[in-house]
Amino acid sequence: MHIKIDRDSCIGAGQCALTAPGVFTQDDDGFSEVLPGREDGGGDPLLREAARACPVGAITVSEG
Repeated sequence: MHIKIDRDSCIGAGQCALTAPGVFTQDDDGFSEVLPGREDGGGDPLLREAARACPVGAITVSEG
């Protein structure tokens, strides 16, 4: 898996971090980021749900 966060679109709603806290966090400014070592999603079953939960569609999850 490959996770991409469009930092220009992110509004810091935090839905990704609430849905998949083992993959996402929020930086000091409140914007989403992937936790270190979790760039591939870490097998988290809620990864895609977290991407769908983003109100502005800032998260893209792709294979490979």
